[in-house]
Amino acid sequence: MIVKRFYDEKLAQASYMLGCAATGEAVVVDPMRDVDQYIEAAEREGLRITAVTETHIHADFVSGVRELAARTGATMYLSDEGDENWKYAYAGERPTVLLKDGDTFDIGNIRIQAVHTPGHTPEHLMFLVTDGAVADRPIAALTGDFVFVGDIGRPDLLEKAAGVEGTAEPGARRLFRSLQAFKSQPDWLQIWPGHGAGSACGKGLSAIPHSTVGYERLYNWAFQIEDEDEFVRAVLSGQPEPPKYFAQMKRINKLGPTILDGFRRPERLPADRLARLLEEGAIVVDTRRAAAFASAHVPGTINIPLNRSFNTWAGWLVPYDRDFYLIVEDGESHALDEAVKDLAMIGLDRIGGYFTDDVVEAWAASGRALGSVPQLTADDLAARPGEFAVLDVRGRAEWEAARLPDTVAGGRLVHIPLGYLTDRLDEVPVDRPLVVHCQGGARSAIAASLLKANGIDNVINLAGGIAAWQAAGRPVVAGNGTGA
Repeated sequence: MIVKRFYDEKLAQASYMLGCAATGEAVVVDPMRDVDQYIEAAEREGLRITAVTETHIHADFVSGVRELAARTGATMYLSDEGDENWKYAYAGERPTVLLKDGDTFDIGNIRIQAVHTPGHTPEHLMFLVTDGAVADRPIAALTGDFVFVGDIGRPDLLEKAAGVEGTAEPGARRLFRSLQAFKSQPDWLQIWPGHGAGSACGKGLSAIPHSTVGYERLYNWAFQIEDEDEFVRAVLSGQPEPPKYFAQMKRINKLGPTILDGFRRPERLPADRLARLLEEGAIVVDTRRAAAFASAHVPGTINIPLNRSFNTWAGWLVPYDRDFYLIVEDGESHALDEAVKDLAMIGLDRIGGYFTDDVVEAWAASGRALGSVPQLTADDLAARPGEFAVLDVRGRAEWEAARLPDTVAGGRLVHIPLGYLTDRLDEVPVDRPLVVHCQGGARSAIAASLLKANGIDNVINLAGGIAAWQAAGRPVVAGNGTGA
């Protein structure tokens, strides 16, 4: 059996190709939208992709199942578990096999058995993999978003991301029962999970790429809890805020993603077009580094740097229902292609055009004023208590663990997670200069650009965030109001 693991660092997403060396057939499990990587890998191994499947309807990226089947002619194997809300609308448009608990299919000498593991989602399957050429028992479980290394999939996304009230606790109870059944698997069974560290589909995923049932039985927190009510409380507490785009992903992946047949570059626009777009209220995303944006930028643009968090914050902050535009540092080479691909991974396909970073110089040359974001050090903030209002844009769990003392802001300390900032602008203090901070300074830089683009101009970024404050030995306050 040939096994290839593919991993997207930005989305912390793993997909797998399993090939039978004897017959030259292969199946791809949980493919992403960048399907060329699977086709090219199969060609290098002398394989042909005859099947494509996924563990569930994904919420954090656009599925590549439909695209890969269209490109290769592979049969789609899709879950038929869950109610009507969890059925694939595009099943049957090309050769499709619907899977129930216990169903199997073969890829040459490899046997794949579907096991219904609801909890993360109602239709979720894991796949037991048996290499029939050498064994009659499974060697591994492709666990998708069910069991990770060190953690398990969260059961609250349907409620928190899609707004379906009352589904988190029942999902947690289904997850508990799925986990109890999974514990009966042998210690030596390998676990090949769908995510690694950094994914928002759990709260404490390890960076280790794979594990075993025996290891997780010893060290995964979820395997230690035998009481269902205790498990429900534990799994629902401390989960990070799910990005807004998760709800869009569920819809797109259920109905069927648009087949791209490759990523296409948008049109490069002349610099003089930018002013008109901004006057018309267009979203323009400046993908340059935060320091470059803070030094000089076109007023009205927002800064989402093209780094490992680009997908996540674009999904939070860029609308899906209209065109948007990009400013890229290196528009004629890799930066534009990287941005287009990253955005396509989460279904943001409506790029109306792009500008290169010389548009900033052109803006200034035309006589227009450039914007900037002043920086404040932790020492300066500590030395001037009450002079500034302070906005903390970290997640709720971070805020509850440790935050700045309220005295720093003279009673004007506000917490709004970055992803919700544009929805809660009316809560932002505007009666004095506003210092924005996060853990290390990256999210607050994005927040400062959002505030300025929405007319709140007297904004300062706290360089180094609360981490710099703590590194200097200054006190913070825990969620219960006590010092730490």
